[in-house]
Formats: sequence, C-alpha cells, structure tokens
Amino acid sequence: MKTPLPVSPAPLAAVLTLSRRTSLLLCCGAVGLLAGCASEPVSHVVSAPPPSTASRATMTTTTTTTPTAVAPGQAYAAVSSPVVSTTIVTQTPPAPQQEVVQAQPTAQHHWLAGYWTWRNNRYEWMAGHWELPPYTGAQWVMPRWEPQGNAYKFTEGYWN
Repeated sequence: MKTPLPVSPAPLAAVLTLSRRTSLLLCCGAVGLLAGCASEPVSHVVSAPPPSTASRATMTTTTTTTPTAVAPGQAYAAVSSPVVSTTIVTQTPPAPQQEVVQAQPTAQHHWLAGYWTWRNNRYEWMAGHWELPPYTGAQWVMPRWEPQGNAYKFTEGYWN
C-alpha cells in the first residue's frame, strides 16, 4: 500500500506569494502606463498666425424680446406679438448681392429684397422673395445693419 506524500505548507505559501506579487506587478504596470497619459499635450508649430481680431467676426450680443401685455389680475399672457431679435457683430457686413426679381405672382404680392443675416458665426444671404402682406395697407420695413461703435447692429425686417 502506498502512503500519501506529506504536503508542506511552505510550497503553498510560496505559490500564493508569487500570485500576489504577479498581481501587484500587473497593477503597478497598468498605473505606470496610465500615468503617461496625464502628460502635457504635444504642441504643434503653425505656419500662419491666426487672423487679427479686426478681421475675425464674433457675435457679442444677441437679445430676443417678446412684447406682451398682461391684463390686471391675469397670471399669464398669451403671446401674439412677433419676436424682435437684436444681433451685434464686429465684422462689417458684405455688400448686398444682385438678385433677379421673378414675375409678380399677383398684384397683392410685395417684393422683399434679399439681405445678409448672421447665423452659425458667419454671414448668410437670405434671398429675396414675393410675399403677401398680413393686412391691407401694410408696409414692409427692410432688415438693416447699422454701425454701432466698432460693431454692427442687425435689426430684422417687419410689416408695419
């Protein structure tokens, strides 16, 4: 009959110690790799300087107001007035584009000429078109850009 070999606790302890050391080394290696990610960003040489602030267009203010009237004792107001928006830009607006005016659809239609507006941090051309006035005798007030100090203020067009 064979007798089992005695198992000493020393080899088992050695295996557990080696396993712990391996885990510790793997963790330290991972921390070391990730620590390199926290370094300063690489700088790049640019061949041309950025445009001067005089030619850079930046919107400095956009204000939107909705005129409403609230009756005494009324907790809220129904908004039926048009929204008025004010935009101020530091870049000079481009010259108006030449447009071909299409044939007038009816005698009641009015031609609303195209104009430059400010959208997505740049000027965009809004093409002219024929439109029916909201009521008889209504007059169209053109949208306009007005100098205001070192900037230009845009006022939207409206029926008066």
